[in-house]
Amino acid sequence: MKTRKPRTQAVRFAAALIAAPVAVPPMVLAPPASAAWIVYDPTNYAQNVLQAARALEQINNQITSLQNQAQMLINQARNLASLPHSSLQQLQQAVGRTQSLLQQAQNIAFDVQQIDQAFQQKYANIDLSASEQQLVADARSRWENTVGGLQDAMRVQAGVVGNIETNRAQMEALVDRSQGASGALQATQAGNQLLALQAQQLSDLTAVIAANGRAQALTDAERAAAAEQGRVQRGRFLTPGSGYQPGNAQMFNRGGN
Repeated sequence: MKTRKPRTQAVRFAAALIAAPVAVPPMVLAPPASAAWIVYDPTNYAQNVLQAARALEQINNQITSLQNQAQMLINQARNLASLPHSSLQQLQQAVGRTQSLLQQAQNIAFDVQQIDQAFQQKYANIDLSASEQQLVADARSRWENTVGGLQDAMRVQAGVVGNIETNRAQMEALVDRSQGASGALQATQAGNQLLALQAQQLSDLTAVIAANGRAQALTDAERAAAAEQGRVQRGRFLTPGSGYQPGNAQMFNRGGN
């Protein structure tokens, strides 16, 4: 009996183990390898948005800078653009016409040496020993010089008047170009051409003054020479033995008295 008791206890213990429920831990299923979990972090999202806004602002600033540089280059190109109009040829032609009229001066030209020589021969001194025929010829020569000077002055005046229409057209064109200039260089060039136009007009005015002064000088010189020649001829006329015999002048016929 003593030998069976331990076995009985062992059998009972084993049966109790078999009858007791076995606690099985729950199965954890691993997600599939292709699945992903999306985690939303507000702080990280805000930082990303701020960085993107800053990057966009930098890009906008760079675009604005490039636009400003392009506009600056355009303005520089406009400032360096040359004026597509030149009145130089027309002004030179007007000056050339006036100079040609001055160079066509009759008898005594606008030349210092020629003027000195002519005045020394025909105006300064009257030769007391010259014949009456020579005195008359010199007087006629001086008269021709005076008439020629007056004609030359009128021709220069007519030429200058003819230049007025050309100057008006050029002035209108230059003012239009100046007002529509796209840059500083064009405006400056238009202004320079306007100054050249004024210089041409001043040269015409100078030519008129010179021609009128020449004509007036020849007129005055002729009068002075004529006065001197009259004095010489009167002296000859009153010189004894010259053929003049003084006598009584009879103004009314007294034959009927």
